[in-house]
Amino acid sequence: MSDHLETLPRDQPAKQIGILLFEGVEELDAMGPWEVLSHWTQEYPEDEWQVALVSLDGRPVAGAKGAILTPHEALPRVLDAIVVPGGAGTRPLMRDEPLLARLREFHATGTLVTSVCTGALVLAVAGLLQGRPATTYHACFDELIAAEPTVLPRRDARWVDDGDIVTSAGVSAGIDMSLHLVRRLAGESRAVQVKRGIEYDPEPPI
Repeated sequence: MSDHLETLPRDQPAKQIGILLFEGVEELDAMGPWEVLSHWTQEYPEDEWQVALVSLDGRPVAGAKGAILTPHEALPRVLDAIVVPGGAGTRPLMRDEPLLARLREFHATGTLVTSVCTGALVLAVAGLLQGRPATTYHACFDELIAAEPTVLPRRDARWVDDGDIVTSAGVSAGIDMSLHLVRRLAGESRAVQVKRGIEYDPEPPI
């Protein structure tokens, strides 16, 4: 990871999380998890995790709503966890065989693979959701099933943890999934601290 993200002594390498950026990424799909995971890793470096924004080639990308998002680095060869967000840009990714191969490689070597929204479609065409429960954006389950007919759709789930694969529903659901990841990786009390730190306490606004 980039030097400016270093928070631990050199003899204590942190575990690494990458949030994938790409052209047409839905901004909150990526930045919701970033807010949760960066707050956790920066405020509690003793947990020995770090997170970075990564793109396929390390260059900035334009999000679905027009925001220009600058990654910290190109997608590395080794990660302990990866977040694949959604957005219209996932459709080209579904045809990006080198990326699909990287996702398969990550999964095969023990990386925790997660998705937000239509990021699940990318996992599906990569063959990572065969016979597995998964969720996605509420309007995209037909696409998910077309991409992987054996998937077990969880239409009402905010997120689905199936061990080495975690999927979430659309957009803001990535925040909930990321808090679950903090709870899974660092414990319930830490997740509560992060939730409080980002003042995430949703109530129906209307």
